[in-house]
Amino acid sequence: MTPGQLRERVAFDAPHDEPDGSGGIETGWREGISNAAAHFRYLRGGETVQAARLEGRQPVVVTVWANIWTRKITPDWRMRDLRREEFDEDGALMRGEYNIRSVVETEDRKWIEITAETGVAV
Repeated sequence: MTPGQLRERVAFDAPHDEPDGSGGIETGWREGISNAAAHFRYLRGGETVQAARLEGRQPVVVTVWANIWTRKITPDWRMRDLRREEFDEDGALMRGEYNIRSVVETEDRKWIEITAETGVAV
């Protein structure tokens, strides 16, 4: 991987619990990383990947620089594709949202590889 291959832009949101005013807790998202350069590698082969694609899910491996902020990302966070996200008239995110499945640092500790999936509930 070279820095020139980081052509996409992504953001990461951490889960956030907040009192709803009625004694309960409302779960939402708080922006953790607002803008990171990334490389997308769409998974194509294997029965599991083909089955996911038939169900409308697209698995992808996203590579970002390893740093103090990206090392905080965990599978309970969500990723947003800043170039493809779309919002409805109420401001809710409709497209460009990814469910993070795993987060792995490469052996040389320069990169974080995030396996994520679109088309699933986050």
